[in-house]
Amino acid sequence: MHLNPYGEYAVLLAASLADDWPEDRAGIERRTLDMGMTMTFPVESDDHARVREVIDDWLRIVDETDPVERARLLNAQMAQAAAYPRLTDHDGEGWHLHYRDDVQSLPSVLRAIIAVGTSLHLVTRGMDRLARCAAAPCTNVVVDVTRNGRQRFCSVRCANRAAVRRHRARASG
Repeated sequence: MHLNPYGEYAVLLAASLADDWPEDRAGIERRTLDMGMTMTFPVESDDHARVREVIDDWLRIVDETDPVERARLLNAQMAQAAAYPRLTDHDGEGWHLHYRDDVQSLPSVLRAIIAVGTSLHLVTRGMDRLARCAAAPCTNVVVDVTRNGRQRFCSVRCANRAAVRRHRARASG
């Protein structure tokens, strides 16, 4: 059985785009392929700007800490991408589910998979498993995929930097 990894891959893709925004549309498509999407999309002149809007809308969810408001924002985004789940076997990869219409627009598809993927991530792992890095001034997104649900930093580097700051604060105090 082939299970779609909508939850983890879609939310990691969104975080990757948010933390390191590609300079052009080709960079966005390369990133989608690198992160596990298998489809390419016809080029539209406003794709780069429209995908930026998708990511900016998604960052509102990242920055929302109230679970009820976070759910409301996600529901609104999924409504924008209103589609019914469908079985598909594109590219001969085997039958699997898509939570989007067969629209071939890169921004539309990303809005759908990121909203559904974020929802799946939060309801299966916990509504608090998406945040910004706790090591100021870093503002990268943290997608907590750990077993214990305690990931607060975007990288080992930021975790170490925060530990050094705590150590120095204790030593000077």
